[in-house]
Amino acid sequence: MKRILVLLGLLVLFVGIGFSTGQFSADIPSLKNFLKPSSGSEVVTPSEKVKVVQEESVITDAVDKVSPSVVTISMVRTRSLGQIFNTDPFNPFNVFVTPQQPQTQNTTQDIGTGFVISQDGIIITNKHVVSDTESKYKIVMKDNKTYDAAKIYRDPSSDLAIIKIDANNLTPVTLGDSSKLKVGQMAIAIGTALGEFRNTVTVGVISGLGRGITAGSPIEGSTEQLDNVIQTDAAINPGNSGGPLLNSAGQVIGINTAISTEGQNIGFALPINLIKDAIDQFNQTGKFSRPYIGVRYKMITKDMAITYEVPEGAYVQDVIKGSPAEKAGIEVEDVITKIGGRRVVDSEGGLSKVVSGTKVGDRVSVDLWRNSKTLIVNLTIGENTGE
Repeated sequence: MKRILVLLGLLVLFVGIGFSTGQFSADIPSLKNFLKPSSGSEVVTPSEKVKVVQEESVITDAVDKVSPSVVTISMVRTRSLGQIFNTDPFNPFNVFVTPQQPQTQNTTQDIGTGFVISQDGIIITNKHVVSDTESKYKIVMKDNKTYDAAKIYRDPSSDLAIIKIDANNLTPVTLGDSSKLKVGQMAIAIGTALGEFRNTVTVGVISGLGRGITAGSPIEGSTEQLDNVIQTDAAINPGNSGGPLLNSAGQVIGINTAISTEGQNIGFALPINLIKDAIDQFNQTGKFSRPYIGVRYKMITKDMAITYEVPEGAYVQDVIKGSPAEKAGIEVEDVITKIGGRRVVDSEGGLSKVVSGTKVGDRVSVDLWRNSKTLIVNLTIGENTGE
């Protein structure tokens, strides 16, 4: 009993000393401070956890939905192995006998991407991916099943091509509405990155709208002047050309087209709405038919016009032989400022936008700036088809 009393007395003594020296405190808020995380740590609330899970599921759901419709486009080339000589060890004066016929070998290289838009084998890609009309192309599905490209149709006025393969019961993508895009919304790209890594998925946002670019890549080897394209920071590499750019619902909002060689995380895609009319026309007629004037050009922006003291417009870099432009007298280094009274300015879609608003056979006036003088020529809008 004495021992118990002594122990209780010591306990009371130690507690009293603790309170008197501030070692213990009954202040409840201090307990909250004690539980409060130190600087640099993070507290994940239940709602934030749900948000992360939802974002991941949006991406995975979109990829799962669209991946079976994404294809790899391969180019088949034939290369010569040279002549192969036979040796005759029993004839010291003629070591090499008559050579065999030159031998060749087919090589296949993944060069781009595409996606299925119909169950019966219609595939969309970029024109510059299949620009070599002398080569043969193969289409590789996600399950590695391979088809020959039976027919290729190339749009003469945009970087678009349609490939037909002999297949049925394919899974088509769902086309979205690129007119409703907003800067900052999620963007998902799928493609054969670097012509090597098939079905590569990258994620980013829409970084800008209405850009003007020159499309192409080291793999495909040709370029196109394009206006009104989508800019994204979702990684787009050579080989991604022709692949789909998706929104969070797994709808195709663009066709991945080009990368910037002067910066990082800058890629571009054709808005899907620009393609819908071409697809509708192809479905109705089996071909592309576009108004055209027959020039290669570069748009002079407002800033460039001020800097170089020239008017805004389309700077003509080349005139196609036999084209309506050549017949009308348009020359290299001319600046086209108006067509049919409509201004040709970069901020309003450029030359391609103005020409697309005309009809084949229309007779229009063309305002030119040449050697610091303005002149007007008359031009008949021509027709161009791609096959």
